[in-house]
Amino acid sequence: MSQTLSASTLLAVPLAPLAGAVLAGVFGTTFGGNWIGRRLSHTLTILGVLVAFILSAMTLKSVALDGARFNETLYTWMVVGGLKMEVGFLIDSLTAMMMVVVTFVSLMVHIYTIGYMEEDEGYNRFFAYISLFTFSMLMLVMSNNLLQLFFGWEAVGLVSYLLIGFWFNKPTAIFANMKAFLVNRVGDFGFILGIGLIAAYTGTLNYGEIFAKAGELGALSFPGTSWMLVTVICICLFIGAMGKSAQFPLHVWLPDSMEGPTPISALIHAATMVTAGIFMVSRMSPLFELSDTALNFILVIGAITALFMGFLGIIQNDIKRVVAYSTLSQLGYMTVALGASAYSVAVFHLMTHAFFKALLFLGAGSVIMGMHHNQDIRWMGGVRKYMPITWITSLLGSMALIGTPLFSGFYSKDSIIEAVHFSHLPAAGFAHFAVLAGVFITAFYSFRMYFLVFHGNERFDQNPDAHHDDDHGHGHDEHHEPHESPWVVTVPLVLLAIPSVVVGFLFIQPMLFGDFFKDVIFVDAAKHPSMAHMAEHFHSAWAMALHGLQTAPFWLALAGVALSYYMYMVNPALPTAIKARVQPIYTLLENKYYLDWINENILARGARALGVGLWKGGDQAVIDGALVNGSWKLVRWVAGAVRWVQSGFIYHYALVMILGVFVLMTYFVWLNK
Repeated sequence: MSQTLSASTLLAVPLAPLAGAVLAGVFGTTFGGNWIGRRLSHTLTILGVLVAFILSAMTLKSVALDGARFNETLYTWMVVGGLKMEVGFLIDSLTAMMMVVVTFVSLMVHIYTIGYMEEDEGYNRFFAYISLFTFSMLMLVMSNNLLQLFFGWEAVGLVSYLLIGFWFNKPTAIFANMKAFLVNRVGDFGFILGIGLIAAYTGTLNYGEIFAKAGELGALSFPGTSWMLVTVICICLFIGAMGKSAQFPLHVWLPDSMEGPTPISALIHAATMVTAGIFMVSRMSPLFELSDTALNFILVIGAITALFMGFLGIIQNDIKRVVAYSTLSQLGYMTVALGASAYSVAVFHLMTHAFFKALLFLGAGSVIMGMHHNQDIRWMGGVRKYMPITWITSLLGSMALIGTPLFSGFYSKDSIIEAVHFSHLPAAGFAHFAVLAGVFITAFYSFRMYFLVFHGNERFDQNPDAHHDDDHGHGHDEHHEPHESPWVVTVPLVLLAIPSVVVGFLFIQPMLFGDFFKDVIFVDAAKHPSMAHMAEHFHSAWAMALHGLQTAPFWLALAGVALSYYMYMVNPALPTAIKARVQPIYTLLENKYYLDWINENILARGARALGVGLWKGGDQAVIDGALVNGSWKLVRWVAGAVRWVQSGFIYHYALVMILGVFVLMTYFVWLNK
């Protein structure tokens, strides 16, 4: 352990945002008497996140350049038998990278929020929530044990519930936050089962101690079955990741979460909550490497998410929902990389995606502000000349998203496609097709949005819905020209655009083919040779970009951009004609594969019917009726019958005694015959 990493400094990283959240949430709201105003509230919360970012950057420098490490217990909560429940930090290259990404994106969102939420009554409360969210995510990524990981896991879920339903007077926001909360409970049920199995068979929750016993877990079978115990554990853990990282079929909460303010879309869906599942599987790589069954399952789920969520992005007209479905698709790419045992590639894409997806969400929010809270891309157009900073940064983010060579997304997305190509797992064939097709689809819907918003004829004065509801739940019935957003909005866009362009080029070599993740992420190269094959073909970031111009992903992306330009700029009547020809497919996509209908009308109603049946049939009829009420009724009947025997008259007792003697005499006489 290096002396450069002190426990007190590391402790300050999560506690600084927590302090800002407490001060703004208590003293900046009616709960604490509104003692501090808006300016002081946002200053305190931004200062807390800034301190966390600076300390995280210093930590990453020490870890990457000096090889510093930290793995200690800071507080023991309780000991149950031999099971220790502790709070502790594990700081290695994976954690340090996540700390920097989380705090940097959070800092940009905090600054951006000053402009975006300027007119909102819940201004201070919103800053308290996003700072609390940052604290929760930092506790998750810095943990050295599953108990603290689970605490952070549930905390980000709770705060996301508060953020998605921030405008609690909007019925759609309340429905969306409840939906997110319930769907995540489904995933968390599997997650807690996985943690329970690990605790039961290893007797510990500490990462290092669990990984030391990984070989023993790999040799055990699940009781009563022929299944490998480690397979059951890994699938249970991944079910938790499916909920948190919005994988099919537990993805349904993420698009609806767009009902919350735009800044939380960038925070939750770019760098924090949805990446928690990817981080967790990467952290638990020593276990997942022991089960090809679990890895195949991960590959299939990730491939379905990457491909079929991309299809849904094509038909969206709400600017935020287009970006939301893009997030779903990119999370599918990360999951595919996990299934191919390319954990470092998944984390690399997590990092690059955090920057360009936060940029796209915040860019979408800037457009919404500039368009006076219109979110429908069909009634935009020609916005480029009115919002030049938003335009250029959104273009850079879109180019990174579709994997343009030299941009950050190119290096991570192409690495995922290559890793799946080299994988020997049975599901790799389908996954490779899905991620390749996803390149074309991503380029098509991304530049469909880009062209409809920033180019073409101005349509913002033709919106037939003159009294539409905006992102804040307010109505607007006047048409105004767009305008560029204030500096507190555009500065974060510029600062996010820089890493969206350069971070992939700078870090692909050390993160994927260097020693950055050495002794942190474990891969069985003999069974899963993807990373080894990729290392043989990698020469430099420049060479990869030049070679990328000749590969299928580049030409698929270019075809997607060209087709979107033709359909929406050159021949805008074509999309309507295609829609008329393939109406059943469009209806299927418009209804999101009817998964919401299935959840609400079959699963939810079935669960309700089961609950009512158990309540009325089990609780009321059996427990209350038969056991509780039945027992006292039986006692009452017996008591009623017995009380006739206990009359209190002596002659009754004498008669009973004589009859008893007579019966006994008769019995003995009959017995002696």
